[in-house]
Amino acid sequence: MRHPHGGRHELGQNLLHHAPTVDAVVRLVGATDGPVLEIGAGEGALTRPLAGLGRDLLAVEVDPRRADRLRARAPGVAVLCADALRVPLDRPVVVGNIPFHLTTPLLRRLLHHGRWRHAVLLTQWEVARKRAGVGGRTLLTAQTDPWFEVALHGRVPADAFRPRPSVDGGLLTVARRERPLVDPEQRPAYQRFVAAVFTGPGRGLDQVLARAAGVPVGTARRALAAAGVPARALPRDVRPEQWARLWQALGGVEPRRPRR
Repeated sequence: MRHPHGGRHELGQNLLHHAPTVDAVVRLVGATDGPVLEIGAGEGALTRPLAGLGRDLLAVEVDPRRADRLRARAPGVAVLCADALRVPLDRPVVVGNIPFHLTTPLLRRLLHHGRWRHAVLLTQWEVARKRAGVGGRTLLTAQTDPWFEVALHGRVPADAFRPRPSVDGGLLTVARRERPLVDPEQRPAYQRFVAAVFTGPGRGLDQVLARAAGVPVGTARRALAAAGVPARALPRDVRPEQWARLWQALGGVEPRRPRR
C-alpha cells in the first residue's frame, strides 16, 4: 500500500520493540491528564501499555490490516484506520512513534493545528535534537518557541525499531504554553520577523536586526541590551524569552521589505 507522502507504509513505519522506551513514553503520558490520541499505532507496542493508564484512548493506524489486528489485541481501545495527517488533533494529549518519513509534516501540523495540550513523540534523533534547541535554536524552533515548550528525553537506538532504521530516534515532549510569550494573534508577523533575522545579511546580530526591523543600529543595540542578548550573538544563540523581548522592545515591528 502506497502512502500519499512517499514510499511504502511498511517501510516508513519503524515498529518499536524496546521496553525501556515504551516505559518512558507511558510514564510521560501518565504525567498528563485527559483523553489520548495515539498516531502511528502500528502493532500496538505503545497502545496496549497506554491502555493500562485507564484513560480514553483513540489509536490511529493507516494500515487496515494492522488496524484490524490492533482491535483484536486491544479490545478496550478505539482504533481508527485513517491518515494521521488528516485526523483532528482535538484531544488533550497526542502520543506516537512517528513514521520517520512523515516527521516533518506531522510536526508542522501539530504546531499549527488542533487544541491538544501535550505531545509525547518518538522522532528521528536529529529532528528531536533540533526541535529541543540542543546546540542552538533553528529557524523553525525559534518561530514556534513563544507558544510551545519542547524538551528532549533521550536518544533511542536504531536497534529499538523493526525494521531497523538508518538513524537513531529521539524521545521528545511538546507542551503548549499556558501563557504564550507572544500574543497568538501576532504569530504570523512574529514568525516573519524571526525569519528575516535568521536569513538577513550583516556581520553581527545588531546589524542584522537593524536591517530586518528597519531601525537604526543604535536602536537595535538597545533592544538587544534590553533583551539580554550580546550584540555579537548569533540568532541560534537567542533563547525563547529573549526573542519575545526583542519583539516587544521593537514594538512588534514587521520585517523590513527589501527595496527592488
